[in-house]
Amino acid sequence: MKGQGRGAAPYYKCALVARGLRTALYMNDKQNALETIHFGKPDRIMSRVPARVVAYHGANHQGYGDAGIIDGHERPVGARWTDIWGVGWHKEHWGAMGFPKINPLAEIGALRSYQWPDPDDERICAPIYESAAAFDERDEMFFVGSHRDALWEKSYMLVGMENIMVYFYTDPQYAKEILRRIMDFQLGIAKHYIKAGVDMVSLSDDMGTQRALLLGQAIFDEFLEPEYKRLFELYKSSGILIDFHSCGHIEPLLPSFIALGVDILNPVQATANDLAAVVAVTNRKMALKGGISTGLLMDGTRSQIREAVKNAISLLGKDGGYFCCPDQGMPFPPANYAAFEEAVEEFGA
Repeated sequence: MKGQGRGAAPYYKCALVARGLRTALYMNDKQNALETIHFGKPDRIMSRVPARVVAYHGANHQGYGDAGIIDGHERPVGARWTDIWGVGWHKEHWGAMGFPKINPLAEIGALRSYQWPDPDDERICAPIYESAAAFDERDEMFFVGSHRDALWEKSYMLVGMENIMVYFYTDPQYAKEILRRIMDFQLGIAKHYIKAGVDMVSLSDDMGTQRALLLGQAIFDEFLEPEYKRLFELYKSSGILIDFHSCGHIEPLLPSFIALGVDILNPVQATANDLAAVVAVTNRKMALKGGISTGLLMDGTRSQIREAVKNAISLLGKDGGYFCCPDQGMPFPPANYAAFEEAVEEFGA
């Protein structure tokens, strides 16, 4: 089966059930997730994709001197630092990531002297192989390579969000050069991930606001889709699954994501999308992950959470292809999160 990757065989395990001496079909989490992704016959709806994530150094906004720092934002409030791209960060709030304050390519002339990070630099790629050596296939999880801020988000960190939006119109060739060079880097990282043996990759680029696309469809089609296609074609040719993250209202982009070969789309933000419309477009073409409002999990009652899970599974998971998850990661009240997980286990059986 496409996308089984490392550790997926044997595909099924049979277990003898003592009561009644009947044979039951047993799937571990990874096998069950594969059945879900491919719209097969999973045993259950899951609240997460079982994954061991590997990231190149700098994927999480670290600088070259940040050896041992898993996430560049693990710094005290007030900290300032520069990542491997030359983006200057400032952490202003506890519990939240910093904000890019210095954009090294804000001015077109800066490109002439800018030094692009090298994906083959040992400081950048070595952690990939260190993680691969420590990965145990017996854990029955996906080995997942991270492309955080894969393209669009990386471009506005380098150029500034307002600037890159203006350049799409005033100097489209400059915008395209920035995007092409970013994707050249991601392709270099992808080759390391493939060599290291990943069977899934995760990419993130937030494309939506609460009510509409952040960028128009025409901008996506002309500037972003051709670059995504370069990366996705490499991964699809190697049988690697693609999990794509985009917050906000992304309904208009669903056909594009399907055409590009996205296997799982997350987080399917419940308050920003018409979930019935989403599943109508994606059913049996692209698996969904998310659909449970973060606000509800933070502030809702136990009965409200149970009802939301029940409705989401009925709507998004009736034909398979659904992981029932919160649509954002937050420090949820333990009782509320426990109610969520209990509801997924009950209604997702």
